[in-house]
Amino acid sequence: MNTVSHLRSVSEGAFHNQQQLSDLIGIVYDAAIDPSLWQRTLERVALFVGGSGAGLFCKDVGVPHAAIPHSVGFERPLPVALFRQIYSAAEGHFLGDLEVPIATTDLMPFADYAQTDFYRQWAEPQGLVDFLSAVLDRTVISSAIFGVFRHKRNGMVDDYARRQMRLIAPHIRRAVLIGRLFEFKAAELATFVDALDGLGAGMYLVDAAGRLIHANAAGNAILGTSDILSSVGGRLAANDAQVDRALRDVFAAAGQGDAALGNKGIAVPLIGSDGERYVAHALPLTSGARRRAGVVHTAAAALFVRKAALAVSSAPQAIGSAFKLTPTELRVLLAIVEVGGIPEVAIAFGVADTTIRTHVSRLFEKTGTARQADLVKLVAGYATPLTD
Repeated sequence: MNTVSHLRSVSEGAFHNQQQLSDLIGIVYDAAIDPSLWQRTLERVALFVGGSGAGLFCKDVGVPHAAIPHSVGFERPLPVALFRQIYSAAEGHFLGDLEVPIATTDLMPFADYAQTDFYRQWAEPQGLVDFLSAVLDRTVISSAIFGVFRHKRNGMVDDYARRQMRLIAPHIRRAVLIGRLFEFKAAELATFVDALDGLGAGMYLVDAAGRLIHANAAGNAILGTSDILSSVGGRLAANDAQVDRALRDVFAAAGQGDAALGNKGIAVPLIGSDGERYVAHALPLTSGARRRAGVVHTAAAALFVRKAALAVSSAPQAIGSAFKLTPTELRVLLAIVEVGGIPEVAIAFGVADTTIRTHVSRLFEKTGTARQADLVKLVAGYATPLTD
């Protein structure tokens, strides 16, 4: 081959390798978004580096075994009992510099490695002779690496394999970090949804046109009855036409960040078909600091809906403990809230008015209040927004 032909061959080979790398990088980042693609991705990466199998490995510091979230081309899990035999050498794979290739034969001579039960019972039967890895992430408690297994037909790790690993390792590392971010956001969202489902009030996120983006469990229960609110063509609608127009105006104004709504929102009364009264509190999500943050929000408003009643079911224990009330005093306090004034409570308890007045006087003294209305406000302040 003359010089010109040789240079052309080298140039074409370099171009092919660059194109192969470019295509592979795209696949790697696809796997960051869709974890189900990791196996196919690892197959391609193993071929690119020059190996028969590959995997992502995570290991806690001081623990002689590793978790393998994704792998291809070898049996798993790695046998812990056998892995212990080469632990001191294998640990070196997790202690290297970020993205720097390191082979098992860099850590221990192959002759020594070949004498271990790990090699004879696990690696050799599969034809695996070497392992090339790069650290992707390391903290004080754990490390993560990406590694490619070399089959005997590939030979021991060579300069070509190291060069290929250097090219792809940075992208594997970024993809893994991106994937973790997606996992964190998914977990964060799940936690957020669980928290909203724990609310006793129905909660709805809507856009400026009133289109329903999310409803919590209590909100879906309200929609299920179609008594005061319903979903019409994907839009949150009130059964009462006048209330529905009011809500539409609120949502539209919230979409514009209308200062007239205020950061605390507004309240809209609702009445069910059985006469049960509800109150809906609309909170704008696109005004004030939320708008200044410069983030585009699909949800323009949050609507909280609950019955217009005082929820005290989970408050008694906290109130009694906070003010050191006797059981009788606590019963009188709750009766004032649920039944009415002193005469009504006396009738309900079957005792004289003077007895209830004595308990009420003690309640005033212990709680620092002076009126029965203040006692009602105190209990309201301890009402929980959570479902019972």
